[in-house]
Amino acid sequence: MESMYCDQCEQTREGTGCVGEVGVCGKNADVESLQKTLLYGVKGMCAYKHHARRLGKTDPEVDAFVEDALFATVTNVNFDMESLLELVLECGRMNLRVMEMLDAGHVETFGKPSPVEVTEGIQEGPGILVTGHDMVDLRDLLEQSKNAGVKVYTHGEMLPAHMYPGLRKYPHLAGHYGGAWQKQRFEWERFGGPILATTNCVLIPGPAFTYLDRLFTTRVTAVPGAKRLKTNDFTPVIERAKQIGALNPTPTVKRTIGFHHSVILGLADKVVEAVKQGKIRHFFVIGGCDGAEPGRNYFSEYAKSCPPDSVILTLGCGKFRIREHDYGTVAGIPRLLDMGQCNDAYGAIQVALALAKAFNCGVNDLPLTLCISWFEQKAVAVLLTLLYLGVKGIRLGPALPAFVTPNVLKVLVDKFDLKPIGVDPKADVEAAVA
Repeated sequence: MESMYCDQCEQTREGTGCVGEVGVCGKNADVESLQKTLLYGVKGMCAYKHHARRLGKTDPEVDAFVEDALFATVTNVNFDMESLLELVLECGRMNLRVMEMLDAGHVETFGKPSPVEVTEGIQEGPGILVTGHDMVDLRDLLEQSKNAGVKVYTHGEMLPAHMYPGLRKYPHLAGHYGGAWQKQRFEWERFGGPILATTNCVLIPGPAFTYLDRLFTTRVTAVPGAKRLKTNDFTPVIERAKQIGALNPTPTVKRTIGFHHSVILGLADKVVEAVKQGKIRHFFVIGGCDGAEPGRNYFSEYAKSCPPDSVILTLGCGKFRIREHDYGTVAGIPRLLDMGQCNDAYGAIQVALALAKAFNCGVNDLPLTLCISWFEQKAVAVLLTLLYLGVKGIRLGPALPAFVTPNVLKVLVDKFDLKPIGVDPKADVEAAVA
């Protein structure tokens, strides 16, 4: 008889009593599914928590929850589905608090955001490309390079940096180059100058690419063969840019970003009146994490199918799937509103809550549809926050999480009407509006 190894109690089932679906460790697939969901949610939340701490924002209640959540996943601690589901939703509540702290830290440190037109593409002269999510790293680099004759460009999720006056006050914050993380190898090869990777969403270049010797990472972010900076002294990056010299320019375009939730809430009276007059019929949140899997073109087609009397809120690197299309305006405001990084899902939540208050209804009663792309742990944390708030009917794709078992999925479907994206984006939009 073949021995079966139980990865929970770390014993072979044969001869130990660990037999069947539930072993001596007492764990089954559904319990493990909830524990994985909790772990991934905590990982994502801690990524945001890390950024908030660098901005001086902490909360002892969140710290205590991280300990409790991790302890609950230790062997032979919690086998109870109901209490694990409570912890999963509590992770959503704590992540909401962390995103609130991060939002406050950004605004207090870098100033009140406002819409701004950003030049996209490579300009003449030496340049440094900054990718990731960490605005503190960008600020320190800008300060240290202000007299170096070097331009600084944002990449990917750093694009929202331009909406903060405390960052765009530096004239050598020249613009933006590049899209979502999965295209970075080709974009960084083309860039030609040094790249500073401040957080996750950085890939190993591979033998076909030559930019490894000009790739720098910060602190825990690391790539074999790249130079990891343990402090915020960016002299090596600046000197490398000067050594390389002028970059090869590309054609440039200008696009407006920076519709932080405070900006949108400043238009609340105008938006509410437009809804009452029938000028705005529906709101869509389309965004999240992008990726390279087939099927993600669903989101771009979904956005293009949204009717002209609707408003689209977008955030995260998922916005790069939809932002190059011209959506025009409705009721005097742009139909596509770029709210910022993935953590700015907090802002989308605040807009939804404000609209619900204005119309004296619940969030689920609003003409609001969420179509969310997901890839990694931070997306899990944001999803748990939405579920904690009781948001129903979320479309998630390109596929539902593989770590969610059929039984756990049934709970999420029954309780929150969570559903995968469809096969016909136009039909899904029509159903949402109807």
